[in-house]
Amino acid sequence: MLLSLVLHMHSVRCVLPAAVLLGTAPTYVLVWGAWRLLSALLPSRFYQAVDDRLYCVYQSMVLFFFENYTGVQILLYGDLPKNKENIIYLANHQSTVDWIIADILAVRQSALGHVRYVLKDGLKWLPLYGCYFSQHGGIYVKRSAKFNENQMRKKLQRYINAGTPMYLVIFPEGTRYNPELTKVISASQAFAAQEGLPVLKHVLTPRIKATHVAFDSMKDYLDAVYDVTVAFEGSVDDKGQRKEAPSMAEFLCKECPKIHIHIDRIDKKNIPEEQVSMKRWLHERFEIKDKLLIEFYDSPDPERRNKFPGESVNSKLSLKKTLPSFLILSGLTAGLLMTEAGRKLYVKTWIYGTLIGCLWVSIKA
Repeated sequence: MLLSLVLHMHSVRCVLPAAVLLGTAPTYVLVWGAWRLLSALLPSRFYQAVDDRLYCVYQSMVLFFFENYTGVQILLYGDLPKNKENIIYLANHQSTVDWIIADILAVRQSALGHVRYVLKDGLKWLPLYGCYFSQHGGIYVKRSAKFNENQMRKKLQRYINAGTPMYLVIFPEGTRYNPELTKVISASQAFAAQEGLPVLKHVLTPRIKATHVAFDSMKDYLDAVYDVTVAFEGSVDDKGQRKEAPSMAEFLCKECPKIHIHIDRIDKKNIPEEQVSMKRWLHERFEIKDKLLIEFYDSPDPERRNKFPGESVNSKLSLKKTLPSFLILSGLTAGLLMTEAGRKLYVKTWIYGTLIGCLWVSIKA
């Protein structure tokens, strides 16, 4: 019975935040939809400014759970930018939590509302979220030969023309690194060898298309590129071998005590513009990531494992930045559900919002 109770409490750790995050989605979409209609006749910069603020509110609630609720320790290494900038954020990809890592850094620059993602095309079908991410500035891309370069360029140019602040998140590997998926890793390493590039161990071979299009389209608008390397402490097995990084559910169950984040801020003038040269440059950046992760996971010196080289900063996020958003959105949702009319509107938003969103992204995104 005691074991059952422990297991039950463990699962509730994840269920509570998941219920709140998903449960407030219709409320958020209703507020955003009302603003979208009201701002239809206004210049796009007015819509974007308020949308960025609304997005900041929702993502602050997300961080309330992923940082304050879990109690995870955030350790930052390298360059620690404090001011808002227009940037491209390039990171290794190993977990669904990686999307939250971008928020973790952006909120420390007061740029949380400016985060926009380059997403794989299949995510546009997510109920409510899929359509909204595109409206907020996200760009859905297909892989390999199906990649639509012109579509991505047009969307980026539209944001530049509108003066939209850009914190554009790209995961150049294109898929998550999972040490248990040996076929994916072998195929990635074979591709690198075929291209005459060094074979990587703890990251996959990066693909250049989305990164090149983003940089080429925004090179006169950007301030810098952030090269971000992330490691989740505790993601090793009993034999000391790297295992799959925690999922969002596992993370919310407090299974990750520390996140180590290494940031290199690279001035745009130091990045080659031509695609072939940039491909080599991007691979060199991933070689640096690989060396950092080899040191983190495989160093023969136990004192050097579970940390990146150099000094770290233990960065704690204040409840003042997250708790108000949690209270506002949960309060609005609770108020909506207290009346019969509110409950009907809530359910219709889930149903019709999803259907209309899927229809919209099938045409536009």
